Amino acid sequence: CFCCFLTPISSCFNTHKINVSKNFYNIVLNKVKVISCINPFRTKAFFKLFFKFIKESVYPKLKKIIDGFCEGIEFGDNNIHLEEDGLISSGTENTQNTWMDAKYMGFAATPRNGKAVEINALWYNALMIMSWLTKKYVKIGRLIESKKYEDLAEKCKISFVEKFYNPKRKCLFDVVGDKKIRPNQLFSISCTYPVIKPSSEIGKTIFKTVTSKLLTKYGLRTLAKNEEGYIAYYEGDPVKRDMSYHQGIVWVWLIGLYHDAFKNIINDEKDRLEKEKFVIEYEKFIKSVYSTFKTEINGEEGIGSISEVYSSQTPFKPGGTFAQAWSVSEIIKIVTKL
Repeated sequence: CFCCFLTPISSCFNTHKINVSKNFYNIVLNKVKVISCINPFRTKAFFKLFFKFIKESVYPKLKKIIDGFCEGIEFGDNNIHLEEDGLISSGTENTQNTWMDAKYMGFAATPRNGKAVEINALWYNALMIMSWLTKKYVKIGRLIESKKYEDLAEKCKISFVEKFYNPKRKCLFDVVGDKKIRPNQLFSISCTYPVIKPSSEIGKTIFKTVTSKLLTKYGLRTLAKNEEGYIAYYEGDPVKRDMSYHQGIVWVWLIGLYHDAFKNIINDEKDRLEKEKFVIEYEKFIKSVYSTFKTEINGEEGIGSISEVYSSQTPFKPGGTFAQAWSVSEIIKIVTKL
């Protein structure tokens, strides 16, 4: 539903006795992510069916999102703005603007304020999609308008590689200046318009690091094992669980992100032998996902569905919600190769 993203929907409600009227609006990710839902590589039949709806109801709102980011959005402590280098910055140390949004009594478990890697990868992707949509829907001045988006995208791309790549650790900074190894860097090579060329040396290096440090058969760890603050097991009271939520715990939906990056590398690879190697590994990956979640979906934890998270070490016990929609949808996407 586009409406969920086009207005600031509260992602969690404040139930404490103080400041009860203030809810939490983690809007920066929602705003850029919705534009990625418009995939230019959909079939002609898709766009023929939804042409009028996208043109009249969606496109104008997407323009407002881009304009809002360029002008700056002050909503609570969100502080979303486009900086001189073409990158998006947002939040404070106590604001949870990304999907890693665990927070308790004003304390952010995983503060990611500043220039977050996935926000800027999605920003680039959104700008390129807007350029494409503008060429499709705007009749007067469309080339000038679309070039505006392309220029913003190019500036973002140049700064992205310059400021996010960490050659010492062979990965991307999770937030500019934060060298912890997390899965969010995969957005840079998994989008429709990847900000980093997937088959490039940097693209493959990112993928290799994520594979060796974060990949499990149930999903991706939210933090590499050797990092400060790493927590392996999802357990304890609500506060303890929240504090561990994005500190190493495996999230199932992230394996869909890994899959998309894998496919992008294969599709982008020009060297025949190198492509064949990746295809072989990709097929092994698909079989592993199928086998793992065929067992899980028929298991005792949530018969007919898939849990939200797993502990990141043996015995990889499931946790969180026992039936999570985005876990299920990502696994369906992978095993059916959508």
